[in-house]
Amino acid sequence: PGWLRRLCGRLLSQRLLRPGGVQAVVRGVMEGAGGGAGAEAAAVDWRKCDAVAKILAACPQQCLSLEDYYGRVCPQILDLLHIQDKLTARQFQRVATTALLTMAKEHPQLAEKHLLQPLLAPLLRCCET
Repeated sequence: PGWLRRLCGRLLSQRLLRPGGVQAVVRGVMEGAGGGAGAEAAAVDWRKCDAVAKILAACPQQCLSLEDYYGRVCPQILDLLHIQDKLTARQFQRVATTALLTMAKEHPQLAEKHLLQPLLAPLLRCCET
């Protein structure tokens, strides 16, 4: 029903905007992914990663502005690239890179400011010296 979809969307959006919310949502959705073996399990894993990335790239209606959303969620997306556990890191990196690509296509200026500049800052510092 529509009311349930709206309620779930609102709760998901509230969780994403909290500190550590992106990682919690990704962990919740990805839990159990990759448990099987073979091509079918890998395909399910990819579909889940893509679905989570699309959720992250979409600004919720409850957000005051797209700029505010990117400012709160993008640093958390970049944090997904630093997960230490190898199996978890692989899934989180898929989600992060797909979200980054989607955000860069949909809102290039905001993605540059909140994703690409922080991601490339160490490399740019090295090039300047």
